[in-house]
Amino acid sequence: MKSNLLTNITPGEILEEEFLKPMGLTQYRLAKDLGVPPRRINEIVKGERAITADTALRLGRFFKMAPQFWLNLQAQYDLEQESERLAGRLESEVKVLAAP
Repeated sequence: MKSNLLTNITPGEILEEEFLKPMGLTQYRLAKDLGVPPRRINEIVKGERAITADTALRLGRFFKMAPQFWLNLQAQYDLEQESERLAGRLESEVKVLAAP
């Protein structure tokens, strides 16, 4: 079981702290340059919305990096959230495939 010492960091927090702030970009400017509604970026930054494949492709192009980076951040976040939510239940609810 995971320690509660660190909170699960959202992809939006990484977008804001590692990209927007250091580059002096606003959420509004990013949204306009990506061609998406500003609300989408705001909800991602606030952790209220997931990064979809569409958004990952747009962020990847904008920042000149692999869109997979953004999808990986989202997948890791989702796995950690579910792991915490299901803590202890998987062992009792899911059987392990027996070796033949």
